[in-house]
Amino acid sequence: MSNISSITHFLLLPFADTKLQLWHFWLFLGISLAALMGNGLIIISTACDQHLHTPRYFFLLNLSLLDLGCISTTVPKSMANSLRDTKDISYTGCAAQLFFFLFFISAEEYSLLTIMSYDRYVAICKPLHYGSLLGSRACVHMAAAAWGTGFLYALLHTANTFSLPLCGGNAVEQFFCEIPHILKLSCSHSYLREVGLLVLSCLLALGCFVFIVGSYVQIFRVVLSVPSEQGRHKAFSMCLPHLAVVSLFVSTGTFVYLKPSSFSSPSLDLVVSVLYSVVPPVVNPLIYSLRNQELKDAVRKLVTGCVSAAIHCLLSSAKGSQCRS
Repeated sequence: MSNISSITHFLLLPFADTKLQLWHFWLFLGISLAALMGNGLIIISTACDQHLHTPRYFFLLNLSLLDLGCISTTVPKSMANSLRDTKDISYTGCAAQLFFFLFFISAEEYSLLTIMSYDRYVAICKPLHYGSLLGSRACVHMAAAAWGTGFLYALLHTANTFSLPLCGGNAVEQFFCEIPHILKLSCSHSYLREVGLLVLSCLLALGCFVFIVGSYVQIFRVVLSVPSEQGRHKAFSMCLPHLAVVSLFVSTGTFVYLKPSSFSSPSLDLVVSVLYSVVPPVVNPLIYSLRNQELKDAVRKLVTGCVSAAIHCLLSSAKGSQCRS
């Protein structure tokens, strides 16, 4: 029986056909660039624009940072394997990938989105108390709690998962190191301990989802009583995208970790894992900025300023070279 000490590397899910490997590389490259550009613009715009220094955009900045961390943990390694026609990942690399993925995804989807729903609830249902309930110190504390919770969650699951003896080979049937697929390699009933932790984690996620839905029920009750159609439209445009993001993650993530083994297949697992681990970092910037005029104006201002500065720099360089000649 081989155990965890004898495994030096794992094998990730490969694409057997060379053409599929290239398609996979270019698809993930496009997704990575889209996530980098979208989240990067939000981070820079909210950091530089004084009008966006509010609790709402502070939490959005944190969400973008977590999105970038999440997609940077899984996608680059999968792209590199496709490009080099290999499927290896070292034991240490697998543990690190699992830890950082759980850290970013739990801090983002469990904690931060719950905090953002509370922010929307206070802004709409208790606007007179918004400044006192969500002051700068309170926002920093809540964001720090989200990051700290993600760290403890990731540490607990990673340590528990990689303490299990493995005797089912080293092939992880997924494009990144994911707990359910590592547990399949375990040869000890100790894996039930991690299964129990996963069930508890899913229940906590559902609890956060219930809190978020409850917050929006209260928000919609207030919004529907607003006589102004423009006010209702603005409130719905702020809340519905957030609810869509949360629903996508909770439904797909719960399915991945709690689905019966009879429903498991490599293609289905791949699609669902992409939906909860890769898609949110790409669509979050679109969802949160598409109908947000303040953010769109800030991004437009940033892009215009960068283009103007680049043109001015090029013209200055051209004039300088003419003078020297």
